[in-house]
Amino acid sequence: MSCAITSGLIEPDGGVVFETQYFHAHQDVAYPIKGLIILASKRHIKSFDELTEEEKTDYIHVLTKIRQAQREILNIEYVYYFYNEDTFHHFHTWMVPRYEWMYEFGRSIESVRPALLHARNHMNDTKNMEEVMTAINLLKKELNE
Repeated sequence: MSCAITSGLIEPDGGVVFETQYFHAHQDVAYPIKGLIILASKRHIKSFDELTEEEKTDYIHVLTKIRQAQREILNIEYVYYFYNEDTFHHFHTWMVPRYEWMYEFGRSIESVRPALLHARNHMNDTKNMEEVMTAINLLKKELNE
């Protein structure tokens, strides 16, 4: 599915948040957390060290631009960044915001998976999904001006 999303064959729910020649950013609505962004390479690679110099520069620029918008537009104070190489998907980085409600699952990296599962299993209600879609649109507006 990652190939289909980054190539534009499938549009993710909420649409593309931001896109460059090398990268594609979208909200992963399977985990309905406002501002949770997946930044994926358009080229099918698995590891950071496979990025070209141009891709590395673009990656840092895009990551920084998204993070700034998360902070300024969505008031997200903290973000966890994850990328894993043992996947069939394109190289991608998860940008997972840290919200107060997540502290019931712990305070560090070990709390992220339970928080994601909680969001997926208990936050798919209409009100929260509307808030997620609003956040997507706010980020799109800010990032694409």
